[in-house]
Amino acid sequence: MKILYMILLALPLFTLPTLAQNNLLIFQSDFGSKDGAVSAMKGVAMSVSPELKIFDLTHEIPPYNVWEAAYRLVQTVPYWPPGTVFVSVCDPGVGTDRKSVVLRTRSGHLLVSPDNGTLTLVAEALGIDQVYEIDEARHRRANSEQSYTFHGRDVYAYTGAKLAAALVSLEQVGPRLPDVVVEIAYQKPEFQNGIISGNIPILDVQYGNVWTSIPKALFDRLNVKPGEQILVEIYQGNNRHFQGDVPYTQTFGEVGIGKELAYFNSLLYFSLALNQDNFAQKYHIESGPSWHIKIKKP
Repeated sequence: MKILYMILLALPLFTLPTLAQNNLLIFQSDFGSKDGAVSAMKGVAMSVSPELKIFDLTHEIPPYNVWEAAYRLVQTVPYWPPGTVFVSVCDPGVGTDRKSVVLRTRSGHLLVSPDNGTLTLVAEALGIDQVYEIDEARHRRANSEQSYTFHGRDVYAYTGAKLAAALVSLEQVGPRLPDVVVEIAYQKPEFQNGIISGNIPILDVQYGNVWTSIPKALFDRLNVKPGEQILVEIYQGNNRHFQGDVPYTQTFGEVGIGKELAYFNSLLYFSLALNQDNFAQKYHIESGPSWHIKIKKP
């Protein structure tokens, strides 16, 4: 089964997408907002076309955390209209031989990014239509040829803006590549011998809830009713961080304050929480490709 990140199942089905760009440009990075890096990227984009409508996905990706950048894209991209251009810059290998690419998904979204794993989940969930390598000799900010450490400003923002403003077509970006991207390995959701396994892609950072990649349709194969217990095990690699019976509930208020519960988050994926407390902090749970979970009936 494909990763549950098929968030499209929770959305109205796309009609055949209009693939023309639509002046919408969305930025994501691990830059934070303490300095002028994000503003510089936006300035480059507005210099390309002041008609652009620019929005932020997030600039609070933890430094160098390509996996979280991948997750935030798949969490967000399906909710934007086809033709929207996303620029994602989490690029610990900036200046190396990793490729700079533009991916067009089958849903008609365009993503400008280093091909370093950032595109893993959105390519899986939305499908790959075409992939092109950015010809950096032709598509970069003027007089930036000697700049090797800020491709987010000099290459990605510039190229993304030209695409969003329809000043270049996808085919003009550079050579077409095979329809694959660099992928990060992780535990895909699966059901075997009465046990459901999945990944912990992200934490609900505000509350410490643990979000998993297990969709409700897969969970329903356990035939667990609200109020019944589930045996939960959480691992990082081979190291177990949590084991216990947890009640499956529909609301937080069905258990006492500080008590554990299992529920489905707003994207309809299996999640864990402490009512009015922090599950991840209490049990030292983190997220990423090395974290996985197993659930079954006790």
